[in-house]
Amino acid sequence: MTRSADKIIVALDVPSKNDALRLIEQLRGEISFFKIGLQLYTAEGPEIVRAVVATGGKVWLDLKLHDIPNTVGRAVESASDLGVRMLTIHLLGGGEMIRAAFAARKGRMSILRVTVLPSSTEQTLHEIGISDKSGDQVLRLARLGVENGIDGVVGSPHEIKSLRAAFGDKIKIAVQGIRPTWAKPDDQKRFMTPREALEAGADYIGIGRPITKHPDPREALQKILDEIG
Repeated sequence: MTRSADKIIVALDVPSKNDALRLIEQLRGEISFFKIGLQLYTAEGPEIVRAVVATGGKVWLDLKLHDIPNTVGRAVESASDLGVRMLTIHLLGGGEMIRAAFAARKGRMSILRVTVLPSSTEQTLHEIGISDKSGDQVLRLARLGVENGIDGVVGSPHEIKSLRAAFGDKIKIAVQGIRPTWAKPDDQKRFMTPREALEAGADYIGIGRPITKHPDPREALQKILDEIG
C-alpha cells in the first residue's frame, strides 16, 4: 500500500544548493521526491539536479517549458540525461511542441503538462485574452495533451474531480496550491488542504512554503502527515 508520504513532493523553494541539501537531509527517511523550480534552477543550474539525484532523491523539474518544438525537444533530452523523473511543459505550446517533447525523452522520465496555474483567476485569464472559465480552459488543454500522449497534468486541486471524470486513470494528476489547515494561503488563489486533494484523487501533491518556511521542516511535514491521517 502506498504511504501518504510517497504522494508528497516537497518543493525546494530555497535560494541555494546548500539550503536545498540541508532541507533534504532534514526530511531524509520520509520524503524521496523533490521539486526544483525556477528560483533554485536559475540560481544553481543543472548541478542542483545532479546534487539532489546524488542523495537518492527523485527530481520533478518544474520549468514549464514553452518554446518552439525543437528547443523544447532539446531541453527535454537534456533533462533526461540529468536523471530527472518528472518534467513540466506548458500545454499552450500546442500539439507539435508536445510531440517534440515526447520524441526527445529517454528512460523513465514522465512529462506532465501545465494547464492553468494555481495562482490564476478568471480575471488573470481575461487579461491574456482567454474568455473561458478556468475549469473549461483546463479541460480543453488537458484534452489536447491526452490526444498527444501526455503522462499527466499539473494544476489546481479544484480541477481534480473534473479531470478524473473526463479522463479516468489515463493520466496522472499532480497538484500545487496545497496548504495545510494551519498554513497561510500566500499567493495561491485556488488551493486545498493535503487531505482534500488526496481524497479528490490526486496522485501527487506538491507542497513548498508550509514546509520550507517552517522553523522545523520535519515537524511541519509530520503535522501534514497527521492531518492526512
